[in-house]
Amino acid sequence: MERPLNYLQKIGNRNWLIGCNSLQLQQLTEEFYLELTLFCKSDKRPKIFLAERQPERFLAGFIAACAANCYVFLCNPDWGTQEWQQVFDLVQPDIILRDGEIIKNSKSPLISHSELINQYSSLIMIPTGGSSGQIKFAIHTWDTLIASVQGFKEYFLLNYINSFCVLPLYHVSGLMQFMRSFTTGGKLAILPFKALEYGQIYNIEASNFFISLVPTQLQRLLQNPKLTEWISQFETVMLGGAPAWNELLEKARFHGIRLAPTYGMTETASQIATLKPDDFLNSKVNSGQILPHAQVTIRDREGEILNSNQTGNITIQAKSLALGYYPKLWENHDYFQVDDIGFLDTQGYLNIIGRNSDKIISGGENIYPAEIESAIRATQMVNDICVIGIPDTHWGQALTAIYIPKESYTSLHIRTVLQDKLCKFKIPKHWISVSNLPRNSQGKINRQQLHKIVIHQLNLY
Repeated sequence: MERPLNYLQKIGNRNWLIGCNSLQLQQLTEEFYLELTLFCKSDKRPKIFLAERQPERFLAGFIAACAANCYVFLCNPDWGTQEWQQVFDLVQPDIILRDGEIIKNSKSPLISHSELINQYSSLIMIPTGGSSGQIKFAIHTWDTLIASVQGFKEYFLLNYINSFCVLPLYHVSGLMQFMRSFTTGGKLAILPFKALEYGQIYNIEASNFFISLVPTQLQRLLQNPKLTEWISQFETVMLGGAPAWNELLEKARFHGIRLAPTYGMTETASQIATLKPDDFLNSKVNSGQILPHAQVTIRDREGEILNSNQTGNITIQAKSLALGYYPKLWENHDYFQVDDIGFLDTQGYLNIIGRNSDKIISGGENIYPAEIESAIRATQMVNDICVIGIPDTHWGQALTAIYIPKESYTSLHIRTVLQDKLCKFKIPKHWISVSNLPRNSQGKINRQQLHKIVIHQLNLY
């Protein structure tokens, strides 16, 4: 596949990278590409672990691997020993690009994949599922990523896309910001979020840029008046990765931030639905309309398509849809049945109710944690909150709130306020106060760690 290198050649010496060295990127890409082509064999595809921290080296490795028809696995440099062992056993990589080194794994000779996988000249494996404790790699191609870029361009009526990236490049949310700018001739600014928090800001025309954040990042920026003013200058502030709470959205609206809440996932190469900023500022609260490259239907348990405003299971068809989870391709990757529950209103706006797997059944009642968490946040008595269900002899499951209290508020204070807001069965039975919640860089809860906290605190098992 020569297309990635063609894009790089078209850019030429134009200074399109901000905060990084575009000349170094070109030189590294050429070096990596030559190295990889020497390693390739006509009927075999080398498997590459890409775990570079330096943005120039990461992007160079990515472009070179795609151009050299390799199978590239994007990896988090900060994975722990257990996580590295898990993905190493799964993939058995041939080459590892990490910390400025090219490491050849002599213990893993090149082996052929299944005929199905070998029909693709190169594959891009993007990690997902780390918060559940089991890392998977969604199988993408250059074409599925380009389809996502094209849908984004059409939805926002753009010719080129400038992106300000503070998210990890190995994650789909960071990678797609690179893809949008790289393939449309836009500019790409890269800055670690911690540096931004400390007040480091590039001298850019923010009104010409898109920036992507997760809710916890937006919350931190809004605690700093200078950064609040800065973020309000952006053309669009994409918000995704985890559900946002009403208090946060209202605060962003108050400051005139052009927020665009999104719905998407690694399997769809980022968002397939986005609420446009003007709709957000006009008080709409949902995940927006569906992007041109995707279709969403709402189905009942039997798979029948439901009408507008009827709640059911979300099914996605998209040109950007992954082919499967490594090493297996899905038998039918034309559509993807997700775990989320929601509905499409009469205007085609997608509304998410919650995750089916997160649903808690207590005393025969179906309860979605997102609703309870939103109500608890609205009390303004907590800094963070997560609601789960634990086994209960009498009720099947008992609602349990794990929260970080503000000031000296107690669970009694919160429960008193909730009595007028929620039905009795929706008020958590157990309350556990903690100093922090186990969230990953995307703001998603690590549920394995959370359950350990609950088991310890409530002396279960």
